[in-house]
Amino acid sequence: MKKSLQLFLGILTAIGGFFDIGNLVTATQAGAAFRFQLLWALALGTLMVIFLVEMSGRFAAVTGKPIPSAIREHLGARVWIAPFVVLVLLHFLTLAAEIGGVAFALQLVTGISFQLWAIPVGVLMWLFLWRATFDAIEYSTATLGLIALCFVVAAVMYHPPKSEVLSGLLPSLPKQDGSRYWLYAVSIIGALIAPYMFYFYSSGAVEDKWDPTYLNVNRFVSVSGMAFGAVITGAVIVVAGLVLHPLRIEVDSINQTAFMLTGAFPFWGFALFAASMAIACVGASTEVGLSLAYTVAQTFGWNWGQSLEPRKDARFALTYTVAILLATLLMVFGIDPLKLTIYTMALNATVLPIVSIPFLLLMNDGHLLRQHTNGRIANAAAGVIVVISVILFFVSIPLLIVAG
Repeated sequence: MKKSLQLFLGILTAIGGFFDIGNLVTATQAGAAFRFQLLWALALGTLMVIFLVEMSGRFAAVTGKPIPSAIREHLGARVWIAPFVVLVLLHFLTLAAEIGGVAFALQLVTGISFQLWAIPVGVLMWLFLWRATFDAIEYSTATLGLIALCFVVAAVMYHPPKSEVLSGLLPSLPKQDGSRYWLYAVSIIGALIAPYMFYFYSSGAVEDKWDPTYLNVNRFVSVSGMAFGAVITGAVIVVAGLVLHPLRIEVDSINQTAFMLTGAFPFWGFALFAASMAIACVGASTEVGLSLAYTVAQTFGWNWGQSLEPRKDARFALTYTVAILLATLLMVFGIDPLKLTIYTMALNATVLPIVSIPFLLLMNDGHLLRQHTNGRIANAAAGVIVVISVILFFVSIPLLIVAG
């Protein structure tokens, strides 16, 4: 029964972890600028994250250890220090963007500036993490996140040309504005392979006390869960391509995207967009906040666990408390959530080699994983991920500069 529930929840929580402010913004910009041409970047990023998530879950189930602890113990603190610093920075920037996403969704509905909403959002986020157990966070964000399926319904109702959608799954060269095309491609991949995804997944598997009997559950959740999230993100690209692209709207503000669903849902479209954005960002921000606290606590050997009372893992709770406070202040001071998201997604792509290569090395450690080390297919995928990540490392920042 528990494993069946894990299957169900694993698929649903992909909305909280896979569909967030990063995916929403990058998918909307890609669809508005290039219609369906960048669906291939979504497909490529989805394949990459499926392999990374499956490996992180398999590692946790077999070893009973989260990734940061294992890297520090088996590869040494010197190897782990650079990925750790990078991860903390990326977690923090992503957390700020997600809190900004919730605040901006409230601005859309109320007309009150997101800067004024930032503090209430941050306080409620902190209270949620302070009081809720790990299971409660999973159940609530997963169930509420189903509202994001409205993008899939809208994409179907808008009747996109199937041949054009399918052709978008094949890489092609842009006819114009090549720098922006490749920047959006990099940003889509960066949003999909955000490091907190597989680090959070690994720690969550340890919290849920997975063991080798969960390997089939892990495999199914990794594939179906990430694919489920990809369908929603793909629907956002399609909707933006059908609604925003003909109007030649260059998305430089979330306000420009809020009417994307009104053609399919004349009365509820605006509210559905705002609710989808808010709930997706709430789910993602809780996962990012926890993942940041997991990473710090596991690095320094502190007690950790969302299911423990805060007094039993005080430093773990203090970590996400300070992170939420500082991330909230960024929004109060007026940092644009949209721009912060684009920069952060590009940085995700840039630092992927630093945060993934030590982990991929451990996946071939026979002393840790015994017969569950990577096989030929997984190692081939890991090799492709490393090659792509190195390419992204060299092109992401120049693309940001060239594309303005």
